[in-house]
Amino acid sequence: QDYFTDENRVLKKDPQQDYHLEYAMENSTHTILAFSRELHTCDTNDKTITESTVRVIWAYHHKDMGEAGQNYHGSNRGTKSLRLLNPEKEEVSSASLPYFDLTNKDVPVPDKDTTYWCQMFKIPVQHEKHHVTKIEPLIQKGHENLVHHILLYQCSSNLNDSVLDYGHECYHPNMPDSFLTCETVIFAWAIGGEGFTYPPHVGLSIGTAADPQFVLMEVHYDNPSYTEGLIDNSGLRLIYTPVIRKYDAGVIEAGLWVSLFHNIPPGMPEFVSEGHCTLECLEEALGAERPAGIHVFAVLLHAHLAGRAIRMRHFHNGEEQKLLAYDDEFDFNFQEFQYLKEERTILPGDNLITECHYSTVDRIRMTWGGLSTRNEMCLSYLLYYPRINLTRCASIPDIMEQLQFIGVKEIYRPVRTWPFIIKSPKQYKNLSFMDAMNKFKWSRSEGLSYNELVLKLPVNVRCSKTDNAEWSIQGMTALPPEIERPYKTEPVICSSSSCLRCSLFLTLQFLVHVTASTIGNIGPFV
Repeated sequence: QDYFTDENRVLKKDPQQDYHLEYAMENSTHTILAFSRELHTCDTNDKTITESTVRVIWAYHHKDMGEAGQNYHGSNRGTKSLRLLNPEKEEVSSASLPYFDLTNKDVPVPDKDTTYWCQMFKIPVQHEKHHVTKIEPLIQKGHENLVHHILLYQCSSNLNDSVLDYGHECYHPNMPDSFLTCETVIFAWAIGGEGFTYPPHVGLSIGTAADPQFVLMEVHYDNPSYTEGLIDNSGLRLIYTPVIRKYDAGVIEAGLWVSLFHNIPPGMPEFVSEGHCTLECLEEALGAERPAGIHVFAVLLHAHLAGRAIRMRHFHNGEEQKLLAYDDEFDFNFQEFQYLKEERTILPGDNLITECHYSTVDRIRMTWGGLSTRNEMCLSYLLYYPRINLTRCASIPDIMEQLQFIGVKEIYRPVRTWPFIIKSPKQYKNLSFMDAMNKFKWSRSEGLSYNELVLKLPVNVRCSKTDNAEWSIQGMTALPPEIERPYKTEPVICSSSSCLRCSLFLTLQFLVHVTASTIGNIGPFV
């Protein structure tokens, strides 16, 4: 039966029954219910199912419902973030292919809620070019709920083997400087996710001078019960083949350059930041390397704990195209590459905007762009082919106009300290610009006015090659394009017969003895 819940978390039977049982089966250990539902039911008690992250809540009782009514589920409950419409890639069998593992070695997990552990690895030396075709998680048995997500970054090739000696807590003041050279995400896995399979005509190249030599693996450990004495050896397996595919995969980091010039006032239920992969950068880089364009096949949208929604907007000759990727229900702890339903071609003269929505209602100080999870980011990582020499296509908003908003008139020049110091007016004299922004009395209306200003400011273009080389457009100032704000989503067509092929087919499998009547009449979720 189709139920919904109210603000008191009590389940009520929905007068519009939109969930349809396809089949049910049960044995001594399992109950399986398979059911379908239209993606858009136009029932106010149902959530529309889109390509965004969905939080699935589940609960059950081990006994069937009796005459007394519903049985309370107790501890038999949970939640899981999923991307229900992220299509699975059909996989060529990789059982016989060679592989190498990047795994932590006896990492002591602290008895605290959240730990980010970073370890540098060197890609095993290949004497000729190979293609990685799949990356999959290797989670230590029993640690399935401890290892929350894994990110793999490509690092500078100018490092040497001395960086391999030890791991360190990420985002820590004493973190090795070499870790700071690892900025481009080449793989992301989150709890509940599977491995990533490259399309059959594309592979991640290893074994040549232009390929990643060093990578950094970041593992997020989630230990809410503060369990002591945990030792972890989880990591990743990279499966590769000597049979070269047609194209090398590349990764472009697009969005807002991570810096203090990206900032969000406190107490804001919604604040929008935009990072620009500008027409000027794509014109120069694609014009020189690939005039016919590049083909994007997957995207990772990335923000931190204040992030609520992210969209990747695509413009061709000034005309907005369909969204390249989006997640209107962003979950920091569930990050994975989204396969595009259809590859998207990016041409010279196109421009891309990464649009991030944040909430800082629970914060009393400014939120700054930075590496820590309490700092923020607004980034998209584009997986594409064929690989070109463009690793970053991003922007930074002008800081002086941001400071003028709070009344700053003059800073000390030449700038010798960072963050730089304000000279006037008197109320900010000798304060860093960070302290001045925190001293300003932010209200919601001030925050909204500031947001409008920031979105219109000229931006500094970041247009980078591998190993920090730059395209000539780097450092230039550009005006953001005139675009429609807010983004208008496509209207939903509400008709039970309009989209027979859009039915979502789900299978729920419970590893205990549960009957269908229990699922339909579960107690309140608490």
